[in-house]
Amino acid sequence: MARKVRSMQSRAAATRARPWRQTCVLVLAGAAALLPLRQAQAAMNFCAAPALQTSERTNADPGVKALVNNVQTHLNEQPHALTKLHTEGTLPHEGIYDQSVEAEKDLDLLRDAALAWRATSDDRFLKLVDRLLYAWVTTYQPSFNPIDETHFEGLILAYDMTASALPVKTRNAAMTFLTKLANGYIAQIDAQPRPLKGTFRNNWQSHRIKLIAMAAFTLDNRKMINAAQRLFVEHIGDNIAPDGSTIDFSERDALRYVTYDLQPLVMAALAARRHNRNWLQEKGANGATLLAALNWLAPFASGSQTHEEFVHSSVPFDAKRREAGLPGYSGPWDPKNATELFHLAARLDGRFTPIALQLAPTPPAWLAVCLPLPAR
Repeated sequence: MARKVRSMQSRAAATRARPWRQTCVLVLAGAAALLPLRQAQAAMNFCAAPALQTSERTNADPGVKALVNNVQTHLNEQPHALTKLHTEGTLPHEGIYDQSVEAEKDLDLLRDAALAWRATSDDRFLKLVDRLLYAWVTTYQPSFNPIDETHFEGLILAYDMTASALPVKTRNAAMTFLTKLANGYIAQIDAQPRPLKGTFRNNWQSHRIKLIAMAAFTLDNRKMINAAQRLFVEHIGDNIAPDGSTIDFSERDALRYVTYDLQPLVMAALAARRHNRNWLQEKGANGATLLAALNWLAPFASGSQTHEEFVHSSVPFDAKRREAGLPGYSGPWDPKNATELFHLAARLDGRFTPIALQLAPTPPAWLAVCLPLPAR
Protein backbone atom coordinates (compact mmCIF):
# COMPACT_ATOMS: atom_id res chain seq x y z
CA MET A 1 0.00 0.00 0.00
CA ALA A 2 2.80 2.38 1.01
CA ARG A 3 4.55 1.58 -2.27
CA LYS A 4 1.35 2.41 -4.21
CA VAL A 5 0.93 5.75 -2.36
CA ARG A 6 4.57 6.68 -3.10
CA SER A 7 4.04 5.75 -6.76
CA MET A 8 0.92 7.95 -6.96
CA GLN A 9 2.80 10.83 -5.28
CA SER A 10 5.67 10.47 -7.77
CA ARG A 11 3.25 10.58 -10.71
CA ALA A 12 1.56 13.65 -9.25
CA ALA A 13 4.91 15.40 -8.76
CA ALA A 14 5.90 14.57 -12.32
CA THR A 15 2.59 15.95 -13.58
CA ARG A 16 3.12 19.16 -11.60
CA ALA A 17 6.69 19.48 -12.92
CA ARG A 18 5.72 18.94 -16.55
CA PRO A 19 4.30 22.46 -17.17
CA TRP A 20 7.51 23.94 -15.71
CA ARG A 21 9.62 21.77 -17.98
CA GLN A 22 7.47 22.71 -20.94
CA THR A 23 7.79 26.36 -20.01
CA CYS A 24 11.59 26.05 -19.74
CA VAL A 25 11.75 24.29 -23.08
CA LEU A 26 9.64 27.01 -24.68
CA VAL A 27 11.73 29.78 -23.13
CA LEU A 28 14.97 28.16 -24.26
CA ALA A 29 13.58 27.51 -27.71
CA GLY A 30 12.40 31.11 -27.93
CA ALA A 31 15.80 32.37 -26.86
CA ALA A 32 17.48 30.17 -29.46
CA ALA A 33 15.14 31.48 -32.12
CA LEU A 34 15.88 35.08 -31.14
CA LEU A 35 19.65 34.63 -30.96
CA PRO A 36 20.36 34.77 -34.71
CA LEU A 37 18.09 37.81 -35.00
CA ARG A 38 19.93 39.61 -32.19
CA GLN A 39 23.25 38.78 -33.77
CA ALA A 40 22.05 40.09 -37.10
CA GLN A 41 21.00 43.46 -35.74
CA ALA A 42 23.39 46.39 -35.58
CA ALA A 43 24.51 47.19 -32.06
CA MET A 44 26.38 50.48 -32.38
CA ASN A 45 23.57 52.91 -33.27
CA PHE A 46 26.17 55.57 -34.07
CA CYS A 47 23.45 58.06 -35.00
CA ALA A 48 21.49 59.13 -31.96
CA ALA A 49 18.74 61.02 -33.76
CA PRO A 50 15.30 59.56 -32.99
CA ALA A 51 12.66 59.23 -35.65
CA LEU A 52 10.50 62.33 -35.95
CA GLN A 53 6.95 62.16 -34.69
CA THR A 54 4.23 62.87 -37.25
CA SER A 55 3.46 66.21 -35.59
CA GLU A 56 7.09 67.25 -35.90
CA ARG A 57 7.55 66.47 -39.56
CA THR A 58 5.85 69.61 -40.79
CA ASN A 59 8.15 71.72 -38.61
CA ALA A 60 11.26 69.62 -39.10
CA ASP A 61 14.70 71.14 -38.72
CA PRO A 62 15.78 72.75 -42.03
CA GLY A 63 18.79 70.43 -42.12
CA VAL A 64 16.52 67.39 -41.88
CA LYS A 65 14.25 68.75 -44.60
CA ALA A 66 17.20 69.47 -46.88
CA LEU A 67 18.63 65.99 -46.43
CA VAL A 68 15.26 64.28 -46.97
CA ASN A 69 14.53 66.41 -50.04
CA ASN A 70 17.91 65.59 -51.53
CA VAL A 71 17.45 61.84 -51.02
CA GLN A 72 13.98 62.04 -52.57
CA THR A 73 15.57 63.14 -55.85
CA HIS A 74 17.54 59.87 -55.88
CA LEU A 75 14.79 57.38 -54.99
CA ASN A 76 15.11 55.66 -58.37
CA GLU A 77 18.91 55.71 -58.35
CA GLN A 78 20.48 52.51 -59.62
CA PRO A 79 23.62 51.21 -57.87
CA HIS A 80 27.02 52.13 -59.28
CA ALA A 81 28.74 49.31 -57.37
CA LEU A 82 32.20 48.39 -58.61
CA THR A 83 34.43 45.44 -57.76
CA LYS A 84 37.23 47.91 -57.06
CA LEU A 85 37.68 51.60 -56.21
CA HIS A 86 40.94 53.44 -56.76
CA THR A 87 41.68 57.13 -56.23
CA GLU A 88 44.76 56.96 -53.99
CA GLY A 89 47.89 58.38 -55.59
CA THR A 90 46.10 59.35 -58.81
CA LEU A 91 44.85 62.59 -60.32
CA PRO A 92 41.45 63.27 -61.91
CA HIS A 93 41.07 61.49 -65.28
CA GLU A 94 43.86 59.02 -64.44
CA GLY A 95 43.04 55.30 -64.35
CA ILE A 96 39.62 54.66 -62.77
CA TYR A 97 39.75 57.83 -60.64
CA ASP A 98 36.67 59.50 -62.19
CA GLN A 99 34.66 56.25 -62.22
CA SER A 100 35.58 55.63 -58.56
CA VAL A 101 34.57 59.13 -57.46
CA GLU A 102 31.22 58.72 -59.19
CA ALA A 103 30.64 55.30 -57.60
CA GLU A 104 31.60 56.57 -54.13
CA LYS A 105 28.58 58.89 -54.25
CA ASP A 106 26.50 55.74 -53.63
CA LEU A 107 28.15 55.33 -50.23
CA ASP A 108 27.19 58.84 -49.10
CA LEU A 109 23.71 58.35 -50.56
CA LEU A 110 23.39 55.10 -48.57
CA ARG A 111 24.11 56.96 -45.33
CA ASP A 112 21.73 59.80 -46.20
CA ALA A 113 18.93 57.44 -47.27
CA ALA A 114 19.23 55.58 -43.97
CA LEU A 115 19.05 58.89 -42.08
CA ALA A 116 16.02 59.94 -44.13
CA TRP A 117 14.33 56.64 -43.24
CA ARG A 118 15.18 57.14 -39.54
CA ALA A 119 13.73 60.64 -39.63
CA THR A 120 10.53 59.86 -41.54
CA SER A 121 9.85 56.10 -41.34
CA ASP A 122 9.14 56.29 -45.09
CA ASP A 123 9.73 52.81 -46.53
CA ARG A 124 10.81 54.24 -49.87
CA PHE A 125 14.07 55.30 -48.23
CA LEU A 126 14.56 51.86 -46.68
CA LYS A 127 14.07 50.23 -50.08
CA LEU A 128 16.74 52.52 -51.53
CA VAL A 129 19.14 51.50 -48.74
CA ASP A 130 18.35 47.83 -49.38
CA ARG A 131 18.96 48.11 -53.13
CA LEU A 132 22.26 50.02 -52.85
CA LEU A 133 23.59 48.09 -49.86
CA TYR A 134 22.96 44.65 -51.34
CA ALA A 135 24.57 45.65 -54.63
CA TRP A 136 27.73 46.92 -52.95
CA VAL A 137 28.27 44.14 -50.41
CA THR A 138 27.81 41.46 -53.07
CA THR A 139 29.90 43.20 -55.76
CA TYR A 140 32.81 45.00 -54.12
CA GLN A 141 35.98 43.06 -53.31
CA PRO A 142 38.02 44.69 -50.52
CA SER A 143 41.49 45.81 -51.61
CA PHE A 144 42.49 46.81 -48.06
CA ASN A 145 43.74 50.16 -49.34
CA PRO A 146 42.24 52.44 -46.65
CA ILE A 147 42.41 55.60 -48.77
CA ASP A 148 40.39 53.96 -51.50
CA GLU A 149 37.97 52.44 -48.97
CA THR A 150 37.53 55.22 -46.41
CA HIS A 151 34.13 56.19 -47.88
CA PHE A 152 32.76 52.83 -46.73
CA GLU A 153 32.02 54.59 -43.44
CA GLY A 154 28.79 55.66 -45.18
CA LEU A 155 27.87 52.05 -45.91
CA ILE A 156 28.62 51.04 -42.30
CA LEU A 157 26.44 53.85 -40.93
CA ALA A 158 23.62 52.87 -43.29
CA TYR A 159 23.75 49.26 -42.11
CA ASP A 160 23.99 50.40 -38.49
CA MET A 161 20.75 52.37 -38.75
CA THR A 162 18.70 49.92 -40.79
CA ALA A 163 19.96 46.40 -39.98
CA SER A 164 16.96 45.26 -37.96
CA ALA A 165 14.55 46.33 -40.73
CA LEU A 166 16.48 44.99 -43.73
CA PRO A 167 15.57 41.75 -45.53
CA VAL A 168 17.52 38.80 -44.12
CA LYS A 169 19.35 38.32 -47.44
CA THR A 170 20.73 41.87 -47.36
CA ARG A 171 21.47 41.84 -43.65
CA ASN A 172 23.43 38.59 -43.80
CA ALA A 173 25.37 39.70 -46.89
CA ALA A 174 26.25 42.98 -45.19
CA MET A 175 27.40 41.22 -42.01
CA THR A 176 29.61 38.90 -44.04
CA PHE A 177 31.11 41.84 -45.95
CA LEU A 178 31.82 43.94 -42.84
CA THR A 179 33.36 40.97 -41.05
CA LYS A 180 35.65 40.32 -44.02
CA LEU A 181 36.57 44.00 -44.27
CA ALA A 182 37.42 44.50 -40.59
CA ASN A 183 39.19 41.18 -40.06
CA GLY A 184 41.20 41.73 -43.23
CA TYR A 185 42.46 45.07 -41.96
CA ILE A 186 43.23 43.66 -38.51
CA ALA A 187 45.24 40.80 -40.06
CA GLN A 188 47.05 43.22 -42.37
CA ILE A 189 48.16 45.41 -39.44
CA ASP A 190 49.05 42.53 -37.13
CA ALA A 191 51.28 41.02 -39.81
CA GLN A 192 53.52 44.12 -39.79
CA PRO A 193 56.79 44.21 -37.84
CA ARG A 194 56.90 46.52 -34.82
CA PRO A 195 57.43 49.38 -34.42
CA LEU A 196 55.02 50.24 -37.23
CA LYS A 197 56.41 52.40 -40.01
CA GLY A 198 55.36 54.18 -43.21
CA THR A 199 51.67 53.97 -44.05
CA PHE A 200 51.11 51.88 -40.92
CA ARG A 201 51.74 54.91 -38.72
CA ASN A 202 50.49 57.81 -40.85
CA ASN A 203 47.00 58.86 -41.95
CA TRP A 204 46.46 55.56 -43.77
CA GLN A 205 46.41 53.83 -40.41
CA SER A 206 43.84 56.31 -39.08
CA HIS A 207 41.52 55.29 -41.90
CA ARG A 208 42.16 51.58 -41.27
CA ILE A 209 41.30 51.98 -37.60
CA LYS A 210 38.14 53.95 -38.38
CA LEU A 211 36.83 51.16 -40.62
CA ILE A 212 37.80 48.45 -38.12
CA ALA A 213 36.22 50.25 -35.17
CA MET A 214 32.98 51.18 -36.92
CA ALA A 215 32.51 47.65 -38.25
CA ALA A 216 33.43 46.07 -34.91
CA PHE A 217 30.99 48.12 -32.88
CA THR A 218 28.09 47.81 -35.32
CA LEU A 219 28.59 44.02 -35.46
CA ASP A 220 29.06 43.96 -31.65
CA ASN A 221 31.94 41.55 -32.13
CA ARG A 222 33.89 41.43 -28.84
CA LYS A 223 37.11 40.08 -30.33
CA MET A 224 37.02 42.68 -33.08
CA ILE A 225 36.22 45.49 -30.61
CA ASN A 226 39.20 44.54 -28.44
CA ALA A 227 41.44 44.54 -31.52
CA ALA A 228 40.09 47.95 -32.55
CA GLN A 229 40.86 49.44 -29.14
CA ARG A 230 44.34 47.89 -29.05
CA LEU A 231 45.18 49.23 -32.50
CA PHE A 232 43.68 52.66 -31.74
CA VAL A 233 45.88 53.08 -28.65
CA GLU A 234 48.95 51.85 -30.53
CA HIS A 235 48.30 54.32 -33.35
CA ILE A 236 47.85 57.26 -30.97
CA GLY A 237 51.38 56.61 -29.70
CA ASP A 238 52.78 56.07 -33.20
CA ASN A 239 51.11 58.99 -34.95
CA ILE A 240 50.69 61.73 -32.33
CA ALA A 241 53.52 63.36 -30.39
CA PRO A 242 53.02 64.30 -26.72
CA ASP A 243 52.55 67.95 -27.79
CA GLY A 244 49.68 66.92 -30.09
CA SER A 245 51.42 67.29 -33.48
CA THR A 246 51.14 64.38 -35.91
CA ILE A 247 53.65 62.40 -37.94
CA ASP A 248 51.90 63.54 -41.12
CA PHE A 249 52.52 67.19 -40.24
CA SER A 250 56.25 66.53 -39.89
CA GLU A 251 56.33 64.64 -43.22
CA ARG A 252 53.92 66.72 -45.30
CA ASP A 253 54.20 70.15 -43.64
CA ALA A 254 50.47 70.46 -44.16
CA LEU A 255 47.49 70.96 -41.85
CA ARG A 256 45.39 69.31 -44.54
CA TYR A 257 47.00 66.05 -43.50
CA VAL A 258 46.56 66.73 -39.80
CA THR A 259 42.83 66.92 -40.50
CA TYR A 260 43.14 63.74 -42.56
CA ASP A 261 44.86 62.07 -39.60
CA LEU A 262 42.35 63.12 -36.98
CA GLN A 263 38.90 62.95 -38.57
CA PRO A 264 38.92 59.14 -38.95
CA LEU A 265 40.10 58.81 -35.33
CA VAL A 266 37.27 61.05 -34.12
CA MET A 267 34.79 58.88 -36.05
CA ALA A 268 36.27 55.80 -34.37
CA ALA A 269 36.01 57.50 -30.97
CA LEU A 270 32.37 58.41 -31.59
CA ALA A 271 31.64 54.76 -32.43
CA ALA A 272 33.37 53.70 -29.21
CA ARG A 273 31.43 56.25 -27.18
CA ARG A 274 28.18 54.52 -28.09
CA HIS A 275 29.59 51.59 -26.10
CA ASN A 276 30.58 53.85 -23.18
CA ARG A 277 34.26 53.86 -24.07
CA ASN A 278 36.14 57.16 -23.91
CA TRP A 279 38.79 57.03 -26.61
CA LEU A 280 39.27 60.80 -26.68
CA GLN A 281 41.64 60.58 -23.72
CA GLU A 282 43.10 57.11 -24.29
CA LYS A 283 46.88 57.49 -23.93
CA GLY A 284 49.41 56.07 -26.34
CA ALA A 285 52.68 54.60 -25.09
CA ASN A 286 54.24 58.09 -25.27
CA GLY A 287 51.42 59.74 -23.31
CA ALA A 288 49.79 61.30 -26.39
CA THR A 289 46.01 61.54 -26.78
CA LEU A 290 43.52 62.35 -29.51
CA LEU A 291 42.37 65.26 -27.33
CA ALA A 292 45.91 66.72 -27.35
CA ALA A 293 46.01 66.52 -31.16
CA LEU A 294 42.68 68.34 -31.49
CA ASN A 295 43.90 70.98 -29.05
CA TRP A 296 47.08 71.36 -31.14
CA LEU A 297 45.05 72.01 -34.30
CA ALA A 298 42.48 74.28 -32.62
CA PRO A 299 44.45 77.59 -32.88
CA PHE A 300 44.87 77.08 -36.63
CA ALA A 301 41.18 76.22 -37.02
CA SER A 302 40.15 79.32 -35.05
CA GLY A 303 42.42 81.52 -37.18
CA SER A 304 44.69 82.67 -34.38
CA GLN A 305 47.59 80.88 -36.13
CA THR A 306 48.20 80.39 -39.86
CA HIS A 307 50.25 77.98 -41.94
CA GLU A 308 51.60 77.84 -45.49
CA GLU A 309 50.80 74.40 -46.86
CA PHE A 310 53.22 71.77 -48.21
CA VAL A 311 56.24 74.12 -48.32
CA HIS A 312 58.61 71.50 -46.90
CA SER A 313 56.74 68.31 -47.83
CA SER A 314 58.98 65.29 -48.37
CA VAL A 315 56.36 63.53 -50.54
CA PRO A 316 56.78 64.01 -54.33
CA PHE A 317 53.08 63.46 -55.03
CA ASP A 318 52.27 66.67 -53.13
CA ALA A 319 54.36 68.66 -55.65
CA LYS A 320 52.64 66.79 -58.50
CA ARG A 321 49.22 67.81 -57.23
CA ARG A 322 50.37 71.40 -56.70
CA GLU A 323 51.66 71.55 -60.30
CA ALA A 324 48.36 70.09 -61.53
CA GLY A 325 46.58 73.04 -59.91
CA LEU A 326 44.57 71.05 -57.36
CA PRO A 327 43.23 73.45 -54.73
CA GLY A 328 44.67 73.29 -51.23
CA TYR A 329 48.16 72.09 -52.17
CA SER A 330 49.82 75.49 -51.90
CA GLY A 331 49.24 78.77 -50.11
CA PRO A 332 47.76 79.32 -46.65
CA TRP A 333 45.67 76.55 -45.11
CA ASP A 334 41.94 77.25 -45.16
CA PRO A 335 40.50 76.51 -41.70
CA LYS A 336 37.21 75.50 -43.33
CA ASN A 337 39.04 72.34 -44.33
CA ALA A 338 38.50 71.26 -40.70
CA THR A 339 34.78 72.12 -40.51
CA GLU A 340 33.47 68.56 -40.42
CA LEU A 341 36.31 67.47 -38.11
CA PHE A 342 35.46 70.04 -35.44
CA HIS A 343 31.71 69.51 -35.74
CA LEU A 344 32.40 65.81 -35.12
CA ALA A 345 34.80 66.65 -32.28
CA ALA A 346 32.12 68.84 -30.69
CA ARG A 347 30.01 65.70 -30.34
CA LEU A 348 32.81 64.19 -28.26
CA ASP A 349 33.66 67.29 -26.23
CA GLY A 350 31.52 70.43 -26.06
CA ARG A 351 34.61 72.60 -25.69
CA PHE A 352 35.12 72.29 -29.44
CA THR A 353 31.63 73.66 -30.19
CA PRO A 354 32.68 77.35 -30.46
CA ILE A 355 35.33 76.52 -33.08
CA ALA A 356 32.88 74.28 -34.98
CA LEU A 357 30.24 77.04 -35.06
CA GLN A 358 32.84 79.61 -36.10
CA LEU A 359 33.80 77.42 -39.05
CA ALA A 360 30.17 76.85 -40.02
CA PRO A 361 27.00 77.82 -38.10
CA THR A 362 25.41 74.52 -39.07
CA PRO A 363 27.18 71.16 -39.45
CA PRO A 364 27.08 69.11 -42.65
CA ALA A 365 23.52 67.95 -43.27
CA TRP A 366 24.18 64.28 -42.49
CA LEU A 367 25.74 65.14 -39.15
CA ALA A 368 22.94 67.53 -38.21
CA VAL A 369 20.49 64.66 -38.58
CA CYS A 370 22.75 61.92 -37.21
CA LEU A 371 23.98 63.68 -34.05
CA PRO A 372 21.88 66.84 -33.75
CA LEU A 373 23.21 68.04 -30.40
CA PRO A 374 26.83 68.79 -29.51
CA ALA A 375 28.32 67.04 -26.52
CA ARG A 376 27.65 68.79 -23.22
